[in-house]
This record gives sequence, C-alpha cells and structure tokens, in this order.
Amino acid sequence: MEAKEKKYGEIEIEKAQLEAWPNPNPERDYMIEITFPEFTCLCPRSGYPDFATIKIRYIPDKYIVELKSLKLWLNKFRNRYISHEAATNEIYQALYDLLKPRFLEVVGDFHPRGNVHTVVRVRSDENYG
Repeated sequence: MEAKEKKYGEIEIEKAQLEAWPNPNPERDYMIEITFPEFTCLCPRSGYPDFATIKIRYIPDKYIVELKSLKLWLNKFRNRYISHEAATNEIYQALYDLLKPRFLEVVGDFHPRGNVHTVVRVRSDENYG
C-alpha cells in the first residue's frame, strides 16, 4: 500500500500554533466576538464525530488572537477523541493563557446527538446568566 502524501491543509493544521498579536487599542475596553461554526471532534466513547459552533468573546488587554492561527488550531481537534466539556475548557484555557484578557468567554454549542443538545460555557467571571 502506498503512503498517502499529506495535503497542504493537513500540514498547516498539524503544525498550527495559536499566535498573539499586540492589541492596537489597549487603553480601551472593547469586545471581540469570534464564531467558528464548523468545529469538529470525536466522541471519546463512541468515536462518532461531534459538531459544534464555538463562540469566543473577549475583552483584550495587551494581546489579541491572530485569526488564521485560531482557525487552524481549532481544526486540530477534528481527529481528537475529546468530550464536549474537555474541548470547550481546553479552548478557553489556551486562549486565556496566551492572551491574558480582561474578560473571556468560550461557548461550545454542540449539535444534538441522540436527541441531546449540549451547550458548554466557560467564562472568566462568575456571571453565567
């Protein structure tokens, strides 16, 4: 059997790292909202694919996330066996550690499977309303 040559997109996703850029307006509080509607990962129990929309809201301090790096990094989850809760928390923690924002919220809105719809919300304050 021949070894399959990786496509350029697979290579880019494989080596993806989150990148921080300087905030152009650190003197001001402003909200950045990012939606990633094509998030996928694999159920650690069944191996079936899970699909979600990942919503990220944050008030930056010194840094903002570079969007292409975020897109490629989020795509790294597509072949990982990881629960909804673990995926959402990992995304939150990676962004929090990288950016150290004034506020951060990550929401994993997972498509229903087996008639169950799961929304996981992680945020840097205690207002979960």
